[in-house]
Amino acid sequence: MRSLADSWELGGVRIPNRVVLAPLAGIGNWFVRLQAKRHGAGLVVSEMVSSFAIHHRNERTLRELLRVHPEEHPLAIQLFGHDPEVMRSAAARVAETGADLIDLNMGCPVPKVCKTGAGAALLEEPARAVAVARAAARGSGLPVTVKLRSGQRPGDMSGLEVARRLVSDGGVAGISIHPRHASQRHKGAPDYELARGLVEELPVPVLISGGLQSPERVRAAFERTGATGVLLARGSLGNPWLFEQVLGRRESDPDRAEILDELDWVLQRAVEHVGRERATRYLRKFYPWYVERLGGGRALQAALQTAPTLEAARELLHGVDRRTFQTADEIQGHGPS
Repeated sequence: MRSLADSWELGGVRIPNRVVLAPLAGIGNWFVRLQAKRHGAGLVVSEMVSSFAIHHRNERTLRELLRVHPEEHPLAIQLFGHDPEVMRSAAARVAETGADLIDLNMGCPVPKVCKTGAGAALLEEPARAVAVARAAARGSGLPVTVKLRSGQRPGDMSGLEVARRLVSDGGVAGISIHPRHASQRHKGAPDYELARGLVEELPVPVLISGGLQSPERVRAAFERTGATGVLLARGSLGNPWLFEQVLGRRESDPDRAEILDELDWVLQRAVEHVGRERATRYLRKFYPWYVERLGGGRALQAALQTAPTLEAARELLHGVDRRTFQTADEIQGHGPS
């Protein structure tokens, strides 16, 4: 019987289990990936990185988005772009980071990405999509995978044809399918039957993403589709314990002490990543995920968004254990106790 804990190979790279951290745009930096590895992820994928930014040697992109921790492996760096030659150049630079694979984004529905001809726009240009995939492999010498969607809009199945072409003509090592069309973004039910058809048709590993926010839903989708593996995305935000639960390593949810310890770890890694001053602002997108798990309300959320220092934010978070919050003023010490 198949198990998510089984090892497998992707392009010759051994993956210890079938639970993967999905690429999370604007979030999936080295310490988010390392966190997923600490909790059991078999493979981690970076946030999407612009091939043009790498090609033109943008300093911040090279310093922050291509930063790799030695304990992350196996690791895939996800790139996006529409120009094969630029992709070849960028992929060569990615190989120098020590990444194990390159993943290409051909499913992002965000207009600022699509209007450049990248992301989901490539679903309408299969020949270009194949050329971009070939260029990434040629430049890097690494196995290349592609993450895409079923199509651009309701009834559009162009993503399936592009997937076929990428495997037959582009030589990609694997496909990840988000079985929603691009115009849905993250709304509506994923079409797991569509994913199952692709799994049965393609001769390479096919992974699924979309709607996998609980252990029960992950296991059900894995069985229903027959996919090689699963990609955990938004369901893992502020909940790295999901990896352990999916793999059968734990059953219970974390208690408050565990959540606060994990958040302390995140705060420390953010300072390593961008420095203390920037980390104060950078972490504001992380807090809501953990506050929800801690049972904090809107007042705590609001106070964290304006906390002037990391120390102030940490004090607010650890106060969840001993105070009942009513208003943001009370949290920050400006109102009645």
